[in-house]
Amino acid sequence: LPCVEMEGLLRIKGASQIVQVCKEGEKVLRGAAMKSIAILQDEGDRKVGVVVDKKGRIASIGYDDELDTKYSGSSFDRIINAKGGSVIPGLVDAHTHPVWVGDRVNEFVMKLAGATYMDIHSQGGGIHYTVNCVRQATQEELLSSLETRLTAMMKYGTTTLEAKTGYGLDLHSEIKMLQAIKMAGQEHPMSLSVTYCGAHAVPKGSTAEETTQNIVNEQIPAISSLCEAGDLLVHNLMCFVKRVYLILTNHVAY
Repeated sequence: LPCVEMEGLLRIKGASQIVQVCKEGEKVLRGAAMKSIAILQDEGDRKVGVVVDKKGRIASIGYDDELDTKYSGSSFDRIINAKGGSVIPGLVDAHTHPVWVGDRVNEFVMKLAGATYMDIHSQGGGIHYTVNCVRQATQEELLSSLETRLTAMMKYGTTTLEAKTGYGLDLHSEIKMLQAIKMAGQEHPMSLSVTYCGAHAVPKGSTAEETTQNIVNEQIPAISSLCEAGDLLVHNLMCFVKRVYLILTNHVAY
């Protein structure tokens, strides 16, 4: 094998298998193809590994003896001994609401007793309970609980997630949640895709029409301005209130 000299970011060695997923250059696997993912398996004591370059790109995957020869003249910022473990791609969690405080453990008891979600909702539980807790929380409290969850998720293999707001339901609280997500993105190694979800539900004491007008005429313009100023970062917009969705499909400027 030709020798490659490079300053690499990472060298993983000693793995029993590398889960490549794709083997023919496919971007994704669909349908029946998902039943047969590409795996590089060790051969007894002949373990497998990965080489990552300085830009964070996978430069090589192969058997350790071959990689050691190929990159004998290279240096790496970090070398990890997988100790016979399996190396898999990072998991992507595409739908989360990770910014919240409080808990609704008592609702499990209600559900076991036969209560429906709407029964719980009518008694002040469900999303509105969490909304109340989030509105009372400080940005620091939201950030702390968010980073704790991100760390736990990363330990279980998630490296990228989509993080929604939606437990504020008013401008001040939604901005507070977005600020917490932005700070977490700066401080935590988890990769975040940020979604403003101010239309998660109709707030208590409001109607669907009032909620729609508030979101379209107040919340989105204010958040858009903060994004333009660099004070917030929002990648996506999502809404569960049908009326808001119908209006936004006709007002794509934001």
